[in-house]
Amino acid sequence: MRVAIAGLGTVGAAVADILISRRDLIAARCGRPIDVVAVSARDRSRDRGVDLSGMEWFDDAAVMATEADADVVLEVIGGEDGIAKAVCENAIAAGRHVVTANKALLAIHGKALAQSAETACVGLGYESSVAGGIPVIKALREGFAGNRISSIHGILNGTCNYILTTMRETGRDFDDVLAEAQALGYAEADPTFDVDGIDAAHKLALLASVAFGCEVDFESVHVEGIRHVSADDIAFADELGFRIKLLGIANQTPDGIEQRVYPCMVPMNAPLAHVEGVFNAVVAEGDAVGTSVLQGRGAGAGPTASAVISDIADIARGTILPVFSVPASQLTKSITVSIENRVGPYYVRLTVLDRPGVIADVSAALRDEEVSVEALLQRGRSAEGSVPVVLTLHETQEAAMQRALSRIAKLDTVVESPCMIRIEYL
Repeated sequence: MRVAIAGLGTVGAAVADILISRRDLIAARCGRPIDVVAVSARDRSRDRGVDLSGMEWFDDAAVMATEADADVVLEVIGGEDGIAKAVCENAIAAGRHVVTANKALLAIHGKALAQSAETACVGLGYESSVAGGIPVIKALREGFAGNRISSIHGILNGTCNYILTTMRETGRDFDDVLAEAQALGYAEADPTFDVDGIDAAHKLALLASVAFGCEVDFESVHVEGIRHVSADDIAFADELGFRIKLLGIANQTPDGIEQRVYPCMVPMNAPLAHVEGVFNAVVAEGDAVGTSVLQGRGAGAGPTASAVISDIADIARGTILPVFSVPASQLTKSITVSIENRVGPYYVRLTVLDRPGVIADVSAALRDEEVSVEALLQRGRSAEGSVPVVLTLHETQEAAMQRALSRIAKLDTVVESPCMIRIEYL
């Protein structure tokens, strides 16, 4: 089987290296040899640590997708539109199988690409687009094929998990740890997609589609990032018996589908509480299998290339599955449950002036929205006379919580915007 690779960054080069160096092993496992016959990248002169001699080189990846003598086109360029989209569309139109690591592309154009691939009777593999080396797409589509999945949630972004882990271990604040993550290569120069939750939201939209048989609906994912999480919040979480994690959470409920990405507190005894550093983990709840936890490296050349080759191997064996578990024509249009309907406990940190009656005013705002306080922590005052006050709140509806916080923020004695973090008992 012949493969063309569009993009020779760390992942594309790693895939080429593995396919070349382990050719005999892969051939034995797949029943036939797999050869890289064409590549495309912007810079021909760069040393990528792999022998590309004998391969046809294309300056235009979209042209390669149409003209290369290849059975499979691998797209590892990235981006939700532009050349990456053209490569996938051209390859499918030419009757070639496509493998991609591009979660942004699939989160936006997944249904259309799935329809095109299924009409053309070609495969569209994307195991590497979610959770790196964890075979979560394969688990959902194949391992759990006999299950009705009610919930899938997890740590889907290694950059955020690294930052939150390091903040907890060192007591340093977000900006400091982010700069370190960028220096180490764990975070991009522009970290927006990671730290603002967008990357995790792309992945969650794909997982929800595979798990629930619904159309990919990235626009309906409620997204919050981790910029507002402070070292104080992490220390208070530890004192209260929680860890703060950026989670993607998708639930199938009688009212519709919930899709949410936000930092939340999880109990110390939860499986995800001890997933640290750059690792990812995904938890699926099936009616037959029960709770399954998958954990591993969520990014990096090796884990991502491993997942890419898994898709290529499936195609070599003749395994072509519906892209999102069921044929694209059978994907349901999901009803989205608003974040305002969430019911659960909350953590709130306030910075207030140390004056008589402050707690009474805060309590009144909560009382009027029928929000009940579970516990209250107060620490010593600062030089400016302000004090941090932490509240944990019993289960309440998100809409009521937001109304109460809006009232609290307007109090003259509250000197900073309230910090609210949801508590999830998963």
